Amino acid sequence: MSLKDVKNNQTSNLYKAGIYLFTVFFIGVAGFIVIENYPVIDAVYMTVITTTTVGFGEVRPLSEAGKIFTSLLILSSLGVVTYFLSQLTQNLFQSQLGMLFKGYAKKTKLKNMENHVIVCGYGRNGRQVVKELRTFNEQVVVIDQDHDIVLNNIGQPVRFIEGDATSDEILLKADIKKAKALITSLPNDADNLYVVLTARSLSPHLNIISRASDESSESKLRIAGVDSVVMPERVGGAHMATMVTQPEVVEFLEHLNIHDESSVILEEIVCTKLPDWLRGKPLKEVELRKKIGVNIIGLKKATGEFVINPSPETRLLDNYKLFVLGTKEQIEALNALVNGVDPDIINKID
Repeated sequence: MSLKDVKNNQTSNLYKAGIYLFTVFFIGVAGFIVIENYPVIDAVYMTVITTTTVGFGEVRPLSEAGKIFTSLLILSSLGVVTYFLSQLTQNLFQSQLGMLFKGYAKKTKLKNMENHVIVCGYGRNGRQVVKELRTFNEQVVVIDQDHDIVLNNIGQPVRFIEGDATSDEILLKADIKKAKALITSLPNDADNLYVVLTARSLSPHLNIISRASDESSESKLRIAGVDSVVMPERVGGAHMATMVTQPEVVEFLEHLNIHDESSVILEEIVCTKLPDWLRGKPLKEVELRKKIGVNIIGLKKATGEFVINPSPETRLLDNYKLFVLGTKEQIEALNALVNGVDPDIINKID
């Protein structure tokens, strides 16, 4: 029996116990009214002190029939009240235990992360980064020195660590050696530079992305070991200028949502190890557009060279990254095909 079934069974038993208790209480009130001709309030009082066996005196001396009825009420209520209290206690215990196990499981899961993303700084940029990462169901660890931010986000699906992201101890606490990427979005370029230096020394192969506010900081960050530098002012300025000079292009790109399941999305697919029948084959022979419906608008070779709008003669090789336009289902089908998960995927597509 599953935990859910046990919980449902406990709730059902509690309802039954409540019905039994209400029935005994109703019979008691009705009996005192009919047999002893008590007013309703006196009948309720007598029923309560009788069923709970608290030992207070009667409202007035009982008749012979009243004594017999009271004795029977005591005997019947003892079992019912005990059953109700036991079910109530058990239900509360199960609820508390379930919450403890749930909290422990969640805490354990957050503590034992791997292949996750570490975000340093939870300011405006950091919040947006976390929001986008969660859209893709990425596991995220946030490091921030603000106690209130960490306190206000307890219980979130994102793990928050209070501390200085430039500290080795804090980065190790965030399981940096098991992480796949680190994004530092601190407002001070010097702090970002120090985070990059510390992170790179702890994890040489980590993908590190840093925010920068000054163009002179970009070269320093590159030397420190950052993989990508993002300058919000540069990106924002270029975007606004493009909206003036090429507004239709901007509108078109905005339609290429990268996380809306109901629309065409742009995504990258890594060809870790192509199937033998597909390796070295030109795109025109595979006919991915015709058979699956996807468009390959670019690729990145294993050497790091980018090819925009590859020609039909371009051959697929291992460790290529394909930049693909298509629906979520089409991209999943292509991913299954090129990585040998489902060689017959093309035959299954209408």
